[in-house]
Amino acid sequence: MNNTKYVFVTGGVTSSLGKGIIAASLAKLLQERGYSVTIQKLDPYINIDPGTLNPYEHGECYVTDDGAETDLDLGHYERFLNIPTSQANNVTTGRIYQSVIDKERKGEFLGKTVQVIPHITDEIKHRIQILGNTGDYDIVITEIGGTVGDIESLPYIEAVRQLEWELGEHNTLVIHLTLVPYLAAAGELKTKPTQHSVKMLMQSGVSPDILVCRSEHEISDDIKRKLALFCNVKKQDVIQSLDAETIYDVPNLMLKEGLDKVVLDKLKLPSDALPHMEKWNNFLQKHKNPKNCVEVGLIGKYVELHDSYKSITEAFIHAGSTHETKVNVRWIHSEELQPETIPEKLKGLNGILVAPGFGDRGIEGKIAAVQYARENNIPFFGICLGMQMAVIEYSRNVLGLAGANSTEMKKGTPHPVISLMEEQKDITNKGGTMRLGAWDCEIKENSKVFDAYNSTMISERHRHRYEFNNEYKEQIEAAGMIATGVNPKTGLVEIVEVPSHPWFVGVQYHPEYKSTVLNPHPLFVNFIKAALEQSKK
Repeated sequence: MNNTKYVFVTGGVTSSLGKGIIAASLAKLLQERGYSVTIQKLDPYINIDPGTLNPYEHGECYVTDDGAETDLDLGHYERFLNIPTSQANNVTTGRIYQSVIDKERKGEFLGKTVQVIPHITDEIKHRIQILGNTGDYDIVITEIGGTVGDIESLPYIEAVRQLEWELGEHNTLVIHLTLVPYLAAAGELKTKPTQHSVKMLMQSGVSPDILVCRSEHEISDDIKRKLALFCNVKKQDVIQSLDAETIYDVPNLMLKEGLDKVVLDKLKLPSDALPHMEKWNNFLQKHKNPKNCVEVGLIGKYVELHDSYKSITEAFIHAGSTHETKVNVRWIHSEELQPETIPEKLKGLNGILVAPGFGDRGIEGKIAAVQYARENNIPFFGICLGMQMAVIEYSRNVLGLAGANSTEMKKGTPHPVISLMEEQKDITNKGGTMRLGAWDCEIKENSKVFDAYNSTMISERHRHRYEFNNEYKEQIEAAGMIATGVNPKTGLVEIVEVPSHPWFVGVQYHPEYKSTVLNPHPLFVNFIKAALEQSKK
C-alpha cells in the first residue's frame, strides 16, 4: 500500500510572498529529520512550459536532467534539497489541457462531454500523485502557483479538495501562506487581508490546516489567537514568517517556529528526531561571516530583472561560502558596453562572467567584455552564449577571421565559427525543441576544468540550438584556444579554454543549474578562487 502523504502550499493576498522558499524550507527540515521528500510546482499559466517565455516575464527558465524547461522555483527546490527534480515536478495548465485535449481527440472519453470537472481536475490529481506513486517519497509537497481567488487557480484548488476527500484524514494537509501587513499610520498589524484570503479558500471547499503569515513585524500572541479564531485553525498552527536576511535563513526560522513538527503531528508521522542542520549551518556561518570580498561583473542582456540569472547568483553564494568570500555582483547590461566605455564600466573587476541568452541584441558588448577579460588577464567564465561569444572574439581578434560570427546572429557570416546544430535545421516549433537536459562530456587532463571536476567524465545540463563549428576546431586550437571538453558520442565541443590565461573557461552547458548549498558547483568554486587570487594582486 502506498503511504505517501501530500502537503499543499497555497498563497493569498498577494504574489511573491515566497511559497517556493517556504515549501523548500519545510522540505529541508523534513529531509533532515530522515524523511524522503520531493516538491512539485503547479503553474496556472497556459504556456506548456516557461521555455518560450521572455526572462523579463518569468525570470530564468530552469532545466532538469531529463530535459524539462521549468519554473525557477525548481532551482530553489534542488538547491535546498540537493536532489534532482524531473518533468513530473513542474506542471502547467497548458500541459494539463493539452493532455486532456489529446485524449479527447483519440476518443478516450468515449464520446462524453469533456469538462473542467471531472476531466481537468482528474488530470491534475493524476499529475500530483505521479511522484507519490513511485514509492520513493514519504512526503510530496505541492506548491500551487498564483493566489487563491485567481480564476486560473480554481481547478487546482478543486483538485486539492477532491484529493483531501479521496485520500482521507492525516494523508493530506494544506498550508496557506498569507500577508499580515503593517499599517504605519495606525501603528499596527492588520489581519483582515488574511481573514478574507482564508474565507475565499474555504468558499472553494478547502480549509487551511496551517497558516504561515508573512510580516515585517513580530506577530503577537493576541494576533495569533485572533487569526486562529477567525480562520478556523489552532493557535499553534499560526506560524509567523518574518523577513529574513537571506533565503537560506528560512529553514532555521521555520524550525524555531515549529512548522515541521506541526506538519508531522497533523500527518500522524513521528517527530521525535530533530533535524540535522549542522552542514547547512556551517554553510550559513561562512556565508554570513566572509573573510574576503571579490567583485564579479555579470554581463547580460536581462540584468534589469535579477531573477533572469537566479541560478548564477545563487551559485556565486555557494562558491563564495566555500572560500569564506563575499561575491559582490556588478550587474552590467551588454548593450551599454562600447569600446570607449569598457575600461570605465569593467574597471576594478576581479572576474567577468558572460551570461547565457538568445538573439543578437547586445552581443557586440558581450564580445567586447570577453576581449577585455582575455587581454587584461581577468578570470573569465562564459556560459552557453557566453562561451560562444568567447569563440567569436578569439576568432576575430586572435585568428584574424574578420566578420566571424554565429549564424544565429548573422546568417551570411563569412566565418560561421558557431552554427546551428545539424538536428535543429528542420525544426520550426520553438517550444521544447532545443538540445535539453543532461549530456555527457569527456574532459582532457591537465586543464582548468579537470582541476575543478577532478574527473575525465562529467554530465551537465544543456539548453541551446547553436554549437561550436568543428570545421574551425583545428584552426582555433592551433592559435591557442583549446577544446578541453567534448561530447564523446557527437564530438560536440562543450568546453573551451585559453591555457596561457590565468583562468579563461567557456562552457556550452549550464553549470549553475547543478550548484546546491551542500554541493557548490566546482567550476564556480574555482572561478571565485581565481577571482580571489586576482583581487589580492
